[in-house]
Amino acid sequence: MADLKIKICGMEFSNPVMPAAGPPVRDGLMCQAAARGGAGAIVTKTISVEPADVPRPCMAEVKGGFLNTELWSELPKEQWLAEEYKLAKDTGLPLIIGLGYTAEQIEILAPLVAPYADALELSTHYVGNDISPIINALKAAKKAVDVPVFMKMSPHPNIQEIAQAVEAAGADGLVMINSFGPCMGIDLETGLPLMGSANGYGWLSGAAIKPLALRCIYDAAQVVKIPIIGVGGVTCGRDVAEMFMAGAAAVQVCTEAILKGPTIYGKIVKELDAFLEQHGYASLAEIQGLTQRKVAEQQKAATVAIPTIDMDKCTLCGLCMVSCVYDAISRDTKLNIAADKCFGCGLCISRCRQNALSF
Repeated sequence: MADLKIKICGMEFSNPVMPAAGPPVRDGLMCQAAARGGAGAIVTKTISVEPADVPRPCMAEVKGGFLNTELWSELPKEQWLAEEYKLAKDTGLPLIIGLGYTAEQIEILAPLVAPYADALELSTHYVGNDISPIINALKAAKKAVDVPVFMKMSPHPNIQEIAQAVEAAGADGLVMINSFGPCMGIDLETGLPLMGSANGYGWLSGAAIKPLALRCIYDAAQVVKIPIIGVGGVTCGRDVAEMFMAGAAAVQVCTEAILKGPTIYGKIVKELDAFLEQHGYASLAEIQGLTQRKVAEQQKAATVAIPTIDMDKCTLCGLCMVSCVYDAISRDTKLNIAADKCFGCGLCISRCRQNALSF
């Protein structure tokens, strides 16, 4: 087995997979279910000064992803302090407590949860250009507690600028990304929006936003030294490996845990271990940031690559040939790629279900 243990800000994790703040950790019992399901740490659902009035319907599966109008916890902070955090703490796993949203609210909440928290995760769900709301929330938490404080970030286009500013302001780590939106889905049978919000809008999560999450992690990892916890579209062990290659130090899972239940954490961990073993990696450290290193090597080479074919894996299904817009692929008794036609676009590699093609 590969070494799946990680250490972040002094906290030791048996594996890098944990729930994201959301419905799968809506109370203490669900936190315990996540622990039994194989999570390496617990992140609690974000609380604020007042319980959330969540518009309903608030969740819907859509093609390729998931829409939600989830807010912070609908449970009052008093219930979390009296009951839920104790149950979460009883798991024995590192406990990261989610807080939101403004500096004034966090200033009230952070001292209250400090006795239970191994770390805080702050969510502002802020997508504007003015960084001060994020920085002010962070400073309020840092002033109130002496545990690590992670900032959960929305998918800003200027993610590097904000990541650097948050690091300079004292953040101990980043969590990225929050769900993306606003977005919309419509029930074709009724004509009504899928979400019960006033305008029918919701936020997109699940597999659809993984490429966006990877871009944000990859960009931020190039300019900060603090750890990044990746979240957004993790459904399997290979997704975890992708996030590590982009630069993540751990991952969180939300949508897949909603759809598959709390045993998903352990399943993802087993798949991650299998991936590392199959590819000859002894630890997660070997793949963390790998993509940055590979891209640097590729840029030095500066040549167009032609896919190579492993005929032991190829089944001659023709999927690559059908979708080759350059008419570079043909088949007879074997698959052929014409070097003078191939553009090196890479589509055939991504479509091959047998992994028979590679650069």
